[in-house]
Amino acid sequence: MDITIKVTDRDGVVHEVLAPTDMAMNIMELCRSYELAPEGTIGVCGGMAMCASCQCYVLNDVVLPPMEADEEAMLSEAFYVKPNSRLGCQIAITEDLNGLEIELAPES
Repeated sequence: MDITIKVTDRDGVVHEVLAPTDMAMNIMELCRSYELAPEGTIGVCGGMAMCASCQCYVLNDVVLPPMEADEEAMLSEAFYVKPNSRLGCQIAITEDLNGLEIELAPES
């Protein structure tokens, strides 16, 4: 089943994209597959929570999985962090995320 996620790119353009829930993808991989950020500016570490290139801001009240320690540690060192910041690589795409709205953080 596909769900709908709205992603605001770094130029302020809103993209409504379909995200498959059966491919074990995460938000960072979704943004890469739709080329919503220039190559080499998102998912630099390959989804290991070792960089903050996939940082995004959660814009609505969709319930997300809780932050793990490595995600919290990375965000504590990242630029442009807000209270609603998450790392896209740490958010698995599930049916619960239907309707999620995020904005990609500025490139740091």
